[in-house]
Amino acid sequence: SSTVLSENPTTFTITVTSEAGENDETVQTTLKFTYREKYPDETPLYEIVSQENLEDNDVTDIIKLLEQQAEENLGMVMIFTLVSAVQEKLNEIVDQMKTRREEEKKQKEREAEEEEKQRFHGTPVTIENFLNWKAKFDAELLEIKRKKMKEEEQAGKNKLSGKQLFEMDHNLDTSDIQFLEE
Repeated sequence: SSTVLSENPTTFTITVTSEAGENDETVQTTLKFTYREKYPDETPLYEIVSQENLEDNDVTDIIKLLEQQAEENLGMVMIFTLVSAVQEKLNEIVDQMKTRREEEKKQKEREAEEEEKQRFHGTPVTIENFLNWKAKFDAELLEIKRKKMKEEEQAGKNKLSGKQLFEMDHNLDTSDIQFLEE
């Protein structure tokens, strides 16, 4: 889109938008041109009035591109050529953004793969490693057995034998006979 700002000197703006990239992303810039007295034998004055989704280095590249194209086209009507060059540059920027995003995605996938490999890689088994592990493992098993034996001993101390049960409770003497009679 273009807008004429003044007639003397002729000043106008042209908004240039890239083609839609992935996820309908676009970059856009509005260029302001002012014709000089001797245009087209003299380059027009140009500046970037506004921009969307452009980084500073991209803006610098566009200004350099405009300078180069204006110098190459001295003596000819050049606004269409300048705008076309900016249009191509914006499309390149969208492509670069897509490429960067893909590279970042691939890099993340590679890092995740490496992380996964590291997780499953483990420690290489050597004789020394195995003997150290075996000693610790045996010590742990021995400790578990000791605890189990202590628990059994403590449980055994509280448990009464059959003779002790009969001596404490005389009702047990006749309980079997009563059970059989019923």
